[in-house]
Amino acid sequence: MAGTGHPSLSAEHEALLATLASPFEVQRFLDSVPYSGDPIYRCPRRVLEDRKAHCFDGAVFAAAALRRLGFPPLLLDQRAVRDDDHVLALFRQNGRWGAIAKSNFSGLRFREPVYRSLRELVMSYFEAYFNIDGEKTLRAYSLPLRLERFDRQGWETDDRAMEVIAERLDRAHHIELLSAEMERTLSPVDRRSLDAGLLGVDEAGLYRPPE
Repeated sequence: MAGTGHPSLSAEHEALLATLASPFEVQRFLDSVPYSGDPIYRCPRRVLEDRKAHCFDGAVFAAAALRRLGFPPLLLDQRAVRDDDHVLALFRQNGRWGAIAKSNFSGLRFREPVYRSLRELVMSYFEAYFNIDGEKTLRAYSLPLRLERFDRQGWETDDRAMEVIAERLDRAHHIELLSAEMERTLSPVDRRSLDAGLLGVDEAGLYRPPE
């Protein structure tokens, strides 16, 4: 990205990205780096430099890696109540949707490309999307955001573009998943599922619902 005023990826970083030869390899790389509890956004270049990422960082990194595999760089925001939102990098194979994600919770990561619609994909996260109080918190999802529109902001290499993308995702139209009656009758998460979801969790990065 020489001449754009944005940093560039090093040859070493490009070589590492070239080793991520499938969506699952991208997920494996994200799983190998620690979850970040830092209150900052990291562009893909910074993820490679710092070797850490949280949900948003990981999804943007995955979109950059997927782009090198010939997929359009797409993000989808999952909106929650009494919890953090969760961002997915989307990909499509054989007409079916899959996703890559970085999460502090073990059940909110990779999805195989077997889902016929975005709603079907999003709902595959529903039972595993809960807070530390055992409340099921997923409520809505956005339409896909194409990151090519942020190329001029240097989103792959410039941290300043991350705030712009995050704000755009937040403002995007979100499609509700549950009726008011469904919300009222949701059951709590059982202890075993809660423990499984928190396996390997980074306490510093946990959302703590207000009392």
